[in-house]
Amino acid sequence: MRILDKYILKKYFSSLILVLALLIPIAIAIDVSEKIDKFLRDPELSLGEILKDYYLNFIIIYGNTFLPLALFIAVIFFTSKLAGNTEIIAIHSAKISFTRFLKPYFIGATIVTAIALFMNHFVVPNSNKTFEEFNRKYLQKKQLNENYLTNINLQLGPNDYVFLKSYTVETKVGYYFSYEKFEGTKLKYKLFADNIRWVESDSTFKLINYKKRFILKDRDIIESGSVLDTAFSFTNEDLINIDYMAKEMNSAKLNEFINTSRDRGVSNLNVYLVELHKRTSLPVSSYILTFLAVSLASKKRRGGMGVNLAIGISLMFVYVFLLKIAEVLGAGAEKNSFFVVWLPNIAFGGLAIYLYLKNAKN
Repeated sequence: MRILDKYILKKYFSSLILVLALLIPIAIAIDVSEKIDKFLRDPELSLGEILKDYYLNFIIIYGNTFLPLALFIAVIFFTSKLAGNTEIIAIHSAKISFTRFLKPYFIGATIVTAIALFMNHFVVPNSNKTFEEFNRKYLQKKQLNENYLTNINLQLGPNDYVFLKSYTVETKVGYYFSYEKFEGTKLKYKLFADNIRWVESDSTFKLINYKKRFILKDRDIIESGSVLDTAFSFTNEDLINIDYMAKEMNSAKLNEFINTSRDRGVSNLNVYLVELHKRTSLPVSSYILTFLAVSLASKKRRGGMGVNLAIGISLMFVYVFLLKIAEVLGAGAEKNSFFVVWLPNIAFGGLAIYLYLKNAKN
């Protein structure tokens, strides 16, 4: 590795750390000012819990979210400085092409992308879970009881549905259970019970005060009883997972959940697919934003670094806006979630290629 590569890599990572070191404390200060009254009003909440369960995970979550954008600003900042000091002109005078000049940026982007991929798929989901549990326990106006789930809907297949008014996780008992089977839009069979209990020893459910209703062409047949032991194509774990947020599952569990739901015939899984695709698309944007930033800032301009930073911040806001639009549109039932989530990267990737080719010719 040349001295030039080491020099640029050093600038690359030091500038990135500097930008993150400026952004994250500002975000923490804003959050503290908004939450301080909620922290103080709970006598059971200790400073250690706030720092460990809330702000440690706050830094992991938001630091990972800010990473590609902080990288974009950092690269524009130090590359503009190189251009302003005519260092880039000296590099080209030494017969180093623009493509060769990009090599240390490529190495830096690869390292950042690898770290971000690992964080997004394995670390951040766990942080999200702890962070959201803290939010639900201490900060939300209506605190949720995680042992008591309500209004559970579960699709077992294209025509099979399960409904529960409530479910107690600790005792594994549900109330006002209903299982419905359709043919097209017509209800053909319904099983309902006052209580349903998960029997761990043989992986079955025990129904209390049940009724079966068979809907035929000319009549209905109703059967009833006090106790019924039966098996379904779902388990106790499936009922608990209904209330899990997609962002709280690691990628292996999220992918398993998506595949299981797809096998059951669940029609719209785009909310989960958007979350899964986003965990890869956002880290990969580090490449695109790095090359875009270099292409923008490698030419000396009138107005210097300020003009480059203004253009960069404007593009950053456009990128964030496109990310949010893609997240909302991708969750729609009729949308191709993979394409929609990657659309901001495709658009900015096209811009980066155009600017790269323009710079490579000069």
